[in-house]
Amino acid sequence: MHMENDVVFAVCWLAAAYLVGAIPFGYLIGRMRGVDVRTVGSKNIGATNVYRTVGKKWGFLAFFCDFAKGFVPTMLCSAFAARHGDGGALMANLPVCVGLACVVGHTLTVFMRFKGGKGVATAFGMFMALMPWPSLMAFAVFVVTVWLSHYISLGSMLAAVTLGAAVWFFPAMLLLRVVADVIAVFVVVKHRTNIERLLKGCENRIY
Repeated sequence: MHMENDVVFAVCWLAAAYLVGAIPFGYLIGRMRGVDVRTVGSKNIGATNVYRTVGKKWGFLAFFCDFAKGFVPTMLCSAFAARHGDGGALMANLPVCVGLACVVGHTLTVFMRFKGGKGVATAFGMFMALMPWPSLMAFAVFVVTVWLSHYISLGSMLAAVTLGAAVWFFPAMLLLRVVADVIAVFVVVKHRTNIERLLKGCENRIY
């Protein structure tokens, strides 16, 4: 019976995490300002496009909201698993799966016909809740890269790759390390059009 309860809890957490991750904050912020971000700029609902097409402060707000929807569910699930878990693998791995569900929700949101953002901010929130030091290293790479190159896309990709590598040098479950690497590859793939523009020298700079 205890195992059955754990499965029910896990399904509820994953469903809730997906729905939270699926909230299209970038789109909603744009609509509040009279802009449909799906039709302007890169046509992406992520924070970068909001920054460029709606305004700087709104872009930062979109980033914070996308970060929070990865951080808060993952942190809450970690606390729940620590309190209600008994050392079983299901509860031990649940926070990682919940964080991943948030990222999937953001990139494949049911509210936008399963289209969404690139998952960088939400994944950053997830890993800040689970592995803050590798996440801060990745964020430092992002900041330095954007500062030097003025390319958010390049900073996002290098940060994702940095995180995917850094998790192997810190104590962590194998599942978390594998998820970090999968997300790093996913982020790079989602930026393939940005990579093409970078190679052609026509990628949009942040300023």
